[in-house]
Amino acid sequence: MQSTDLGNKESGKIWHRKPSPAARDGIIVNIIHSTSDYHPKILRFLNVAFDGSGDCLIAGDHQGNIYVFDLHGNRFNLVQRTAQACTALAFNLRRKSEFLVALADYSVKCFDSVTKELVSWMRGHESSVFSISVHASGRYAITTSSDTAQLWDLDTFQRKRKLNIRQSVGIQKVFFLPLSNTILSCFKDNSIFAWECDTLYCKYQLPAPPESSSILYKVFAVTRDGRILAAGGKSNHLHLWCLEATQLFRIIQMPTKVRAIRHLEFLPDSFDAGSNQVLGVLSQEGIMRFVNIQTCKLVFEIGSLDEGISSSVISPHGRYITSIMENGSLNIYSVQALTQEVNKPPPPLVKVIEDIPKNKLNSNDLKVKITSGRVQQPAKSRETKIQTRILKQDLMGNFENKENEMSDGLNKKRLQILVKGYGEYPTKYRMFIWRSLLQLPENHTAFSSLMDKGTHVAFLNLQEKYPIKSRKLLRVLQRTLSALAHWSAIFSDTPYLPLLAFPFVKLFQNNQLICFEVVATLIINWCQYWFEYFPNPPISILSMIENVLAFHDKELLQHFINHDVTSQLYAWPLLETVFSEVLTREEWLILFDNIFTNHPSFLLMTVVAYNVCSRAPLLHCTRKDDFEYFFHHRNNLDISVVIREVYHFMEITPANIHPEKELEVFVALTKGQYPVFNQYPKFIVDYQTQERERIRNDELDYLRERQTVEEMQAEVDQQRVKDEAWYQKQELLRKAEETRREMLLQEEEKIGQQRQRLATVKRELKIKEIQLQDAAKRRFLKLQQDQREMELRRLDDEIERKVQMRDREIANTTKDLEMRHLELEAQRRLYEKNVTKNQEAIAKEIQEDADAYRRKVDLEDHIFHKLIETEQTHRGRNQKIIQDSLAEAEQACLNTDWKIHTLHKQQCDDLHRSVGYQKVATLLQKNRKKEREVLHTVMAKDAKKWEDAEEKELHLRSEKEASALSDASRMWFLKREMNAAVEHAEGPCIQAQVHGLQNERVASSGFPRTSQFHDISEKESSAQICLNRKPEWDNMEQNLIKKVRNLRQRLTAQARNRCENPRLVAA
Repeated sequence: MQSTDLGNKESGKIWHRKPSPAARDGIIVNIIHSTSDYHPKILRFLNVAFDGSGDCLIAGDHQGNIYVFDLHGNRFNLVQRTAQACTALAFNLRRKSEFLVALADYSVKCFDSVTKELVSWMRGHESSVFSISVHASGRYAITTSSDTAQLWDLDTFQRKRKLNIRQSVGIQKVFFLPLSNTILSCFKDNSIFAWECDTLYCKYQLPAPPESSSILYKVFAVTRDGRILAAGGKSNHLHLWCLEATQLFRIIQMPTKVRAIRHLEFLPDSFDAGSNQVLGVLSQEGIMRFVNIQTCKLVFEIGSLDEGISSSVISPHGRYITSIMENGSLNIYSVQALTQEVNKPPPPLVKVIEDIPKNKLNSNDLKVKITSGRVQQPAKSRETKIQTRILKQDLMGNFENKENEMSDGLNKKRLQILVKGYGEYPTKYRMFIWRSLLQLPENHTAFSSLMDKGTHVAFLNLQEKYPIKSRKLLRVLQRTLSALAHWSAIFSDTPYLPLLAFPFVKLFQNNQLICFEVVATLIINWCQYWFEYFPNPPISILSMIENVLAFHDKELLQHFINHDVTSQLYAWPLLETVFSEVLTREEWLILFDNIFTNHPSFLLMTVVAYNVCSRAPLLHCTRKDDFEYFFHHRNNLDISVVIREVYHFMEITPANIHPEKELEVFVALTKGQYPVFNQYPKFIVDYQTQERERIRNDELDYLRERQTVEEMQAEVDQQRVKDEAWYQKQELLRKAEETRREMLLQEEEKIGQQRQRLATVKRELKIKEIQLQDAAKRRFLKLQQDQREMELRRLDDEIERKVQMRDREIANTTKDLEMRHLELEAQRRLYEKNVTKNQEAIAKEIQEDADAYRRKVDLEDHIFHKLIETEQTHRGRNQKIIQDSLAEAEQACLNTDWKIHTLHKQQCDDLHRSVGYQKVATLLQKNRKKEREVLHTVMAKDAKKWEDAEEKELHLRSEKEASALSDASRMWFLKREMNAAVEHAEGPCIQAQVHGLQNERVASSGFPRTSQFHDISEKESSAQICLNRKPEWDNMEQNLIKKVRNLRQRLTAQARNRCENPRLVAA
């Protein structure tokens, strides 16, 4: 059975090899529709319909995909996607390419299968349409739903009429009668009406069925001539109505396992003029039985319990049956294959059909129940005589082939007269007559015991000597020959046995028991004395044939003798193949109709007649090869002429040479067990068997050794192939390596050239970079030179400003001393007034000190808050600097390496300079000490005169110096914190600067307050200058320091001179 999956294809072939449906199921092809999604599933077919020709059908699945299957052209096409399930289909419209489809939205659409376009859209139903019936002319259509039926004009697609009924009475089916203008409407209350299509006039109403067999009709079927209506429902009864007489004339009772009938359809026949005799009945179990309604014989059945049928449609010409299976697939059956089935036993038939007289209808006279083999019929009515027909069970369920039928009423003499007059038996009854003539016993048990022995060793390799295309035929031939070999040992050594049995095996391949018994009967009766001279040909039989040929055609025999052609050449090939090589199938069947009907000598006479009827071409043959070819191939010879000649020879041949005298009459096989066949030289057969067994063993040993040698040779060949492949691979690898080496050399040359070009480009870029670096360096040096010149100018300006400030301070000090002297003089004069004013002055001074203290506190608070703000600002700045520095760290690391060396050198220079600064600071400290000694000496002289005032002044000065030291300490603490914040913010260079400042503060901590702050500012300025100073400017820095030292010595001398002058004046 072929299976086709439509998948996602829109067109393709239905089957891919020529269909050969088996007789047991008759399936041409099974069609499924699956999807190729992530979760594959089967799309179920719901409806199917044939067109008017019967060679095309249309099918729709539950997703609205509608396919057209051309069984004649072996093509399928997707013609429409309706996106909703179809509930009914019709394809027999007047325009052949159009079809009707009823959809789940209660509408009916007409599509064109060629253009795939929508032709019309018909609406009007309020429930699902389950039936579409088209008029024989194709102009009208009836659509039926559960509540209404509507008549449509397919030319205009307009609704002509609508059948409305009461809600309590539903519609079962409304349809057109075939080949007529009548509409039949069937309702759920079993009422059936016939209407005229044009006028809608009610022609008749069928009467109610008898109460004893009353069933609710569900399904209906009408013959092609419109005379018989079959109705069924939820029962195993079928009612047959004669529509012309409008009465129930027959009731058919199905088997008891049939509880409900789901579908009915008549099987059309080309030769029954529309009065269909075979009715298909689909039961609830999914099996559709086809029954002859006249003979009550089961013709065939389709479907099974495992593969049940949901619905079926039969083509108009009766060649195909298309069934929708319960699994959603489509099965297409060949009716011809199903009706030729011979070996499928049908289920017990429990049906009887009775004729009902027209003058009386009685339910008790309608039904007859029978069991298998016996008929139980009811008592006949006194008023009328009912004719009943007893049906015998068809054991194998085949309508045309009668291989398993038996009959004891045949007369062999009448059959001889019949076959002699007509030349052959009817094809329909040939097998039945053969079985009757051969009197086959059908020993099932004995045959099974032979089959159970398995395949005989002599025929294990039968396919090598006789290659047969059909594996089934080969298997049946092998089993038949094995059974014959197990029956008698000689058949295992008979070389021509396959040729002898093959035509019978091919004819009876579906029934191996009959095949075996026919061949066995043929061997026992028509092959008498064939094995007398085994293993040589039967010399006695060939002598008989030669004697008869010499009597009837001496010239032909002399021609054979002249060309050294013996009976082994012109007779034995015909006998050992039983004429199957020289005759066609029909000719061979006709010949064996006559052979099986007559005496066994008829076969030998046939050989003589075949040679005599072929004497003209044989007389022209001169070479032995031509004779051999002639008796092994078909020739242009009329078999009927040969058979007439055989009958003539049977009558005129003298009794002394007639084979009938030597051959025994026909003997049938015994029942129960098969007879013993030992008509052969047993010692020769046994010897040959032993020799064959020895040869077979030797051959097996040889085969084993040869197999071993072949395996070794195969291993050697395989190893050689592997070696050759390895050497070829190595050669290829070597060549590939050379190719790769050449490619690498070329690539290396290219890379070298590219590297040269790249080096040239890099050199050019390096030169440009050096030039740019030189330009940047020169620019940077110029900028640094400008900055240093600017710093020197600023330093000069600062020195000049400080000198001017020192001069002003000295001038102010001199003026202060003069003013003090004047004040002392005024105090002496105005002592009393000064005493009064001293208190006010002291109070004012205290107030001023308090104000100064508040200002000092405010200044410290301001500095402290500024410190906090500075820290916050520096903290934010530090965070920003840290974020920026993280981004610049990678680049800075590259620049840091070559800066470290310079930095170390600068630090060494800074260290040397710091030592120099400390020496300068030490010298300045010594100068200040000397200045203080001079001042103390000068003041000591004044202290003698002003001892009291000096003591108080000293006490006040000590307190002020303590306060000043405290203030300086706090200021130094704030400055230190400020510098720490600045150091944290500005980095290593600022830390070095602050470290230098701290060292300088430590060095000059013993200096007066004013000079301390001046020195700090000078150190700050000098530190800032040193940060940007380069080694090449060291000489300039030393000169500048010398100038500063000389300037400070000069200023000190000037201050000393100025301090001495006021003291002299005071003296």
